Amino acid sequence: MSSRPAPSPAFLAGRIFLPFALGYYLSYLLRTVNAVISPDLTRELGLSAADLGLLTSMYFFAFGLAQIPVGIALDRYGPRRVEAALLLLTAIGGVLFATGESLPTLASGRGLIGMGVSACLMAGLKGFTQWYPREKLASMTGYIMSSGALGAVTASAPLEAALPFLGWRGAFWLVAALAAGVAALIFFSMPEKDESHETGDLQHALRGVGEVLTARTFWGFAAQSAFFTGGFMALQGLWAVPWLMEVNGYSRALAADHLFWLNIGMLAGQLAIGAWAMPLATRGITPLRIMQIGLFISMLVEVLIIAETGSTLALWCVLGAVSATGAQMYGIMSGLFAPHLTGRVTTSINLMAFVGAFAVQWGLGGLLDTLRAGGIDAADSLRIAFVILLVAQVLSFIPLSRAGRYRQWED
Repeated sequence: MSSRPAPSPAFLAGRIFLPFALGYYLSYLLRTVNAVISPDLTRELGLSAADLGLLTSMYFFAFGLAQIPVGIALDRYGPRRVEAALLLLTAIGGVLFATGESLPTLASGRGLIGMGVSACLMAGLKGFTQWYPREKLASMTGYIMSSGALGAVTASAPLEAALPFLGWRGAFWLVAALAAGVAALIFFSMPEKDESHETGDLQHALRGVGEVLTARTFWGFAAQSAFFTGGFMALQGLWAVPWLMEVNGYSRALAADHLFWLNIGMLAGQLAIGAWAMPLATRGITPLRIMQIGLFISMLVEVLIIAETGSTLALWCVLGAVSATGAQMYGIMSGLFAPHLTGRVTTSINLMAFVGAFAVQWGLGGLLDTLRAGGIDAADSLRIAFVILLVAQVLSFIPLSRAGRYRQWED
């Protein structure tokens, strides 16, 4: 056992937490930025709804595609090197998007961005397990999720206010510079943890992935990840603003204000979970129960949004707060598998979320175009699309409601 003293709180905050938090802040900002700039993209490039859905969902497609390799790489090379290298791809993608003049170029840039930020959350979670004591992990997870919520907040009303000065291209030039700066901070400032990484061959690593993906336990949470977490990301990242403008008749500025409060709600929800998860667990309210209650409430809120009943600002804010409970799945899933599979478990369930986000973003766009071609106006097309998403969530909630039967892993 090492005789070296434990790292100081200042060391952990400045050289471990802050770099990872900045990375996840950037990741979530880029995840949701198209919701605000979508009118500019549509007007300047003449994009259809399906084109816009495809362009935005390329982030999720590339992000999801990278999850399994990222899980293996994090176990083998550690979070510092993996995240720093990938963030350089984000910077390249930002430049490509900022200079793009066609859908293929912009989609390629968006895909590079998604791949580049694909390790931001998982690298942070793995880094925290290396540097922080076990009893601090729940709080650190809540705090890094909160940094992502801050990124989403930045990509709403603040970005909308800055667009007249920066333009959407200038915003992506800033993104490219920030990504390169965070990559340098992680690589040069963050110390390398003095511990051995997994040394098995690729076949051994893939065998672990197969063990996760063939487990009945995993698939009990997969649909929830796709349609609740992925569905929320699709709304937050693109379709919330068109709904607010077409169905509710709001201006883009007012729609961006609603997106701002949606993200404020998510931030408040993440901070509340970080502060109260452990006290609630001592009272028998487990993270699984928190997630079940939160996602059930989210469906009720979506019913009210679709029915146009109540304050829209309050409803979207509450939707953000209760949807934050979906992040509990990472810790829940980790506890159901052997510790050596943790990285592959979290990236595999994250893969399901991003497959869902990609499918919902692109699928809703294609559905909207089809409905409009059939003579249904934009507002009614959006209503139909949102109802279909809600039905998918209701169906996916059934296995989630029975997930308490799964047993925790025991050494």
